[in-house]
Amino acid sequence: MIKRMRNIGPGAMVTAAFIGPGTVTACTLAGANFGFALVWALLFATLATIILQEMSARLGVVTQKGLGETLADLLDTSVWRWPLILLVGLALYLGNAAYEAGNLSGAALGIAAVAGEGAQIFNLAIVTISVLAAGLLLSGSYKLIERVLLVLVAVMAAAFIATFAIVRPDLGALFAGLFTPVIPEGAMLTVIALIGTTVVPYNLFLHSTAVRQKWSGPQDLGAVRADTAVAIGLGGLIAILILSTSAASLFAAGIEATNAADMAIQFEPLFGAYSKYLLGIGLFAAGLTSAITAPLATGYAMIEILKLKGGQSSAGFRVIAISVIVIGALLSLTGTKPIEIIVLAQLANGLLLPIIAAFLLYVVNRSELLGEYANGWTANILGGVVVLVATGLGLRLVITALT
Repeated sequence: MIKRMRNIGPGAMVTAAFIGPGTVTACTLAGANFGFALVWALLFATLATIILQEMSARLGVVTQKGLGETLADLLDTSVWRWPLILLVGLALYLGNAAYEAGNLSGAALGIAAVAGEGAQIFNLAIVTISVLAAGLLLSGSYKLIERVLLVLVAVMAAAFIATFAIVRPDLGALFAGLFTPVIPEGAMLTVIALIGTTVVPYNLFLHSTAVRQKWSGPQDLGAVRADTAVAIGLGGLIAILILSTSAASLFAAGIEATNAADMAIQFEPLFGAYSKYLLGIGLFAAGLTSAITAPLATGYAMIEILKLKGGQSSAGFRVIAISVIVIGALLSLTGTKPIEIIVLAQLANGLLLPIIAAFLLYVVNRSELLGEYANGWTANILGGVVVLVATGLGLRLVITALT
């Protein structure tokens, strides 16, 4: 077990990416508005993330190629190569830029909760966090980034576990919500946001590339799977604790969460007047981790899709990654309410998921790529269920919107 814990790394990056301000906000709103009714969505999302990320990591460690590079190779001789690459690249780039806006807004919301509300403080926080995230990326050190993310994820876990223990939610209601899938009236957007904030499409590109920097071949698959299951399982637990804490405090008191001050109320049983500081630190930590990983994943994916050389130290990678931060910062400075930016980013992720997941499922079934490590029946059934459920929820949302 100790040896396995020492191998934790790329999986923690995935967890750090989805335990962002989107998760804190979406889970808090889900708990505040619907109690424990939507906990099942987080259980599904966590299991779906482990299933898909295992496939992505397996692709990376066995073939020593990232998902983006595999996409480029498969389309190399196709007449549809450039249209499809342009479509996928544009979706990833624009989607991650919007996601980055949510990350930066969430981290800045955390600083504003501590330093005081006001446009000037919020805007200064956006610029400061953007520069910090850019500095970590430009350092070019995967190990440094990994250590920063591990520490921040640990801080988040400790804060929410302690709060959950003090608030003591109704365990009967929690388990009922965990294993009884229902969608209350008006909850469809929230369900897709919960899935979108956990099963993040760009993480599939990030994970397949990151594992190659830690492991070298199929002999490491055991460590890769342990890393994926433990790290992502912890992230899913944190998300469930956030929703449960919100349900036991905000929903039980009939409080509608519309800003950071409302969200901080859930911590009052443990921290009292210091609740806003806990929320501020939590949002800042969550925002910074995701503010690093979103441009990191975009850079990896795009240089692989475009077959640019040099990896993380190349000029192409740095231009792409930094431009995602810049665009995200500009979107954050438009004056749109931070919580609205965050929730819309999660919704976009949820709608993009079926497309990226279906492509991944197609790739890991190619025996010429993975040989004996290609998907078996069990993996295909599990992956197919994830794609079908995600597609069904997305279609239901579209149909509801049009009727």
